Amino acid sequence: MAPEFGKPIQQLPLIPANVLKKHRVHEPLDTRFRSAARLLQALWREDRDLPIGTHVGQDGKSRKLGSRVSEAAGMAGGNFLTPEIAHIARREVVYREIGAMIDEERLATNLLSSMPLAFNLLTPWAQALERATGYLRELLPAFTGNAAQLLFEHSPGRGDPRFTADYTAFDALIRYSSFDGRRGFIAVEIKYSESMREPMPEMRPRYDELSEASGLFTDPTAPALRNNPLQQLWREHLLAQSMIDNALYDEGYFVVIAPALNYHVQEAADAYSSYLGEPEDGKIHFVNLTLEDVIEVIRLSDEAHAEALYRRYCDFWLVDGEMELNAPRLGLPTKRTLRKSSETAPVSANPIPAEQPAKRRRSPRKTNESATD
Repeated sequence: MAPEFGKPIQQLPLIPANVLKKHRVHEPLDTRFRSAARLLQALWREDRDLPIGTHVGQDGKSRKLGSRVSEAAGMAGGNFLTPEIAHIARREVVYREIGAMIDEERLATNLLSSMPLAFNLLTPWAQALERATGYLRELLPAFTGNAAQLLFEHSPGRGDPRFTADYTAFDALIRYSSFDGRRGFIAVEIKYSESMREPMPEMRPRYDELSEASGLFTDPTAPALRNNPLQQLWREHLLAQSMIDNALYDEGYFVVIAPALNYHVQEAADAYSSYLGEPEDGKIHFVNLTLEDVIEVIRLSDEAHAEALYRRYCDFWLVDGEMELNAPRLGLPTKRTLRKSSETAPVSANPIPAEQPAKRRRSPRKTNESATD
């Protein structure tokens, strides 16, 4: 059943090829969510007059891709919501932890990537830790601590045999102290368009050792934990637990944040939860949050940031509107309604030159991964 105007969209559409081709985002291997998200990013780019970027295929040929910005626009901060976020992202890249794997070209030019989403979502938290504490208390009912520091692309020790002995890392980590002085952390994994079927790393004997010793699972030897779509969650959860077991911290959370409509991630998180035992003291708590819920908590104290995030990553009514504007009318009059958020959303970052006002967009209200994310 088609969504009713003014109400949340519960299921994304199969977008007609002509609409995708119009915005240079027709990628036949995209999942349904990725296709809609790719179009949403192209609309966001077009509204801000950011020049289209290119994708280089496996054959070495380059082509325009609507979900990317040009290299020049990317270097000027075009993939970030504000100049301040762009500036901090650049500094985080140059001062990244030794061994941290950050694809700088992807971060700068790929609108669909979860890497810039991590910076766009969390950078303002680092600049206002008291506000971040309030967000965490709303999102994590058992949380009573005070946020102290935010780190991006963090690992306690890449390749260190005390941990997972590999290069597994968290998108972000928030250190905190609890009301009774316990040292804690919140490890964050952010997903946007991923299908949880991305290429798997080599399964290491250390993972099995940690799984058995962790006390996290009802069946630590379950094959499903070692395969897609669960293996990444399993590995990161093991890394988080090893940080407590090695006395770096006293308590912690492993938090996944993804759009509610990305059914691949939501189904994987639900399935993963079914393998977990009852939470105990000294064990990492696993929490699955929707990106929309996080944005609404941000909205309580920072309307501008929340609206910019929602418009950029979650406003799929704009996708619906673009389909309607390009659909055969069959004798029906064209009906266009201006969505308020499109009028008022903050301008995306572009420190050089000064920011350009966004256009007004009118709208009603990897099973197989593409290599063009």
